[in-house]
Parts: sequence; C-alpha cells; structure tokens
Amino acid sequence: MEEKVIQEQFMKGYDCSQVVTAHFAEQLGVTEELANRMSACFGGGMMQADTCGAFVGALIVIGLKYGHYNPEHLLAQKDVMMEKSAEFKKKFFEKRTTCNCKELLGYDVSTPEGFQQALESGRMMSFCPALVKEVIEYLDEIL
Repeated sequence: MEEKVIQEQFMKGYDCSQVVTAHFAEQLGVTEELANRMSACFGGGMMQADTCGAFVGALIVIGLKYGHYNPEHLLAQKDVMMEKSAEFKKKFFEKRTTCNCKELLGYDVSTPEGFQQALESGRMMSFCPALVKEVIEYLDEIL
C-alpha cells in the first residue's frame, strides 16, 4: 500500500489501526467494515497516546490469522500465534526502541493541543503513514 493511499485514508478519518486491519480484511475473511469497527478504539495510541495503533492493528491481524480458538488444538495454535507475534515484534523493534505513540510521534495526540500540534507540524501525515506502510510490509512477510 502506498503512503499516499494511507494518507488519503487518514484524511477520511480512519486511524492507523484501521488502515492496517482493513488492508488485510479480505485476506482474513472479514469485511472491511468489521475490520474498521474492531480496530476503531486503537488509533492515536489506543486514544491515549499509548501503544501505537499500527502496532496494535498488526497484532489484531495476527490474531485473526493465527489466534488460538479451537479447544482441541489450543496450545499448538497459541504457539503459532506467539511465534508470528514475536516475528512481527522483532521486525518492528529492529528499527525502534518503543511502540509508544507519544514517543514515536513526538506529540501527545490524546490531548486536543497535542493532536493539533502533530497535525500542524506535518509529522502526523508523514511519519504515521510511513509507519503504517512499514507495518503492512512486515505483515505481508509474516502472513
């Protein structure tokens, strides 16, 4: 997915977590609407400038693909999910020391002032789409 397309999704009002999950919706057998709804509370660092929404979106995607649910194979499924989750985290943390939105972005987007500063600086529309693109690429490799 191109950064420009990601920026367009942001301009429509979608959050980083939603862009990640919606990108994989069809592949995972869910509708784009469901992908957007289930990841809606995680943008902006879980709406409190905490864990990066793209990071959480990736874990949602991994859970949808590999999550443990079948009581007869629970432990084996959980092992695979944990392996895929660890693979994603390894890739993510090769370039970063944190998955904290405020630290990654450099602004506290949980406050109206911080959100406005992130927008006005241009950082939100440059850094975040690039990070979402990167997370999608990691997931393309992992899935």
